[in-house]
Amino acid sequence: MVHDKRLERTVFGIHFQNPVGLAAGFDKDARLFDELGCLGFGHIEIGTLTPKPQPGNPKPRMFRLKADGALINRMGFNNEGVNEAVKRLKKRKSKVIIGGNIGKNKITPNEQALDDYEICFETLFEHVDYFVLNVSSPNTPGLRDLQEKEPLRALLVRIKELNGRKKNPKPILLKIAPDLTNTQLDDIIDLVLATKTDGVIATNTTTSRLGLKTDVAEVHEMGIGGLSGKPLAKRSTEVIRYICEKSGNAFPVIGVGGIHSSEDAIEKLEAGASLVQVYTGFIYEGPGIVRRICRGILKKTDTRVKTQDTRHGE
Repeated sequence: MVHDKRLERTVFGIHFQNPVGLAAGFDKDARLFDELGCLGFGHIEIGTLTPKPQPGNPKPRMFRLKADGALINRMGFNNEGVNEAVKRLKKRKSKVIIGGNIGKNKITPNEQALDDYEICFETLFEHVDYFVLNVSSPNTPGLRDLQEKEPLRALLVRIKELNGRKKNPKPILLKIAPDLTNTQLDDIIDLVLATKTDGVIATNTTTSRLGLKTDVAEVHEMGIGGLSGKPLAKRSTEVIRYICEKSGNAFPVIGVGGIHSSEDAIEKLEAGASLVQVYTGFIYEGPGIVRRICRGILKKTDTRVKTQDTRHGE
């Protein structure tokens, strides 16, 4: 673990020991957050959790594209349900920041989706430090329709209203897809500002298969699902930069997508992200990735300080 004051961040009112977190999808059922915290993560995002347990999509449902440093997954929000996660969160030992990523059950029609998010929000409220509304997974039929302007407005308003009734409200973040157009991103920026949503996570996995090194037939055989890892890096950074610039840095962004090195993380931070998250990079590069990213950020900080000192000396 790397402890250094220069790595600390305060974002949406929460103090983080460092800017490197673990994205949702790894500790789906809140089983390993204490152990993962020992690896040096500044925060762990559990979930995606749904009100009722569900098995997810049939296996096989996750595939490695080694030539691309990527994964394709169609997990489908497999989890034991929010109540089981809470049982484990009540036994929390570490002080690592925990985010609760919430979604809807597959069998819940979109017309009733808000009820699912409300159930998860109320059930998890006392046990997580911030919330993420996941409307961007490509692996639950119809879920991405909730990113459209009016359904999204209704969801944000509902959860913010519930949050506002609490004695100590928690930060509410929205996780978005990389496949949105600039017009759709403009709508999201407007809604986040209008509803005073606390931040955005950019981005989830992509449905695109463009530019892959893995054989086309092999990729086709893997089937549908969200692509993550190195091929997503450029687009996720573009989305981060667009949101930050267009909004005038009006709210924090957590950058995720294709981070396999400290250089990748720094690229996201320089595009405007306040924090970063890893998932596929953690799988490919191993647990040392957190330490390497933190050290890389510190090295970059030292370089800037030396450069400034040199200029002042002139």
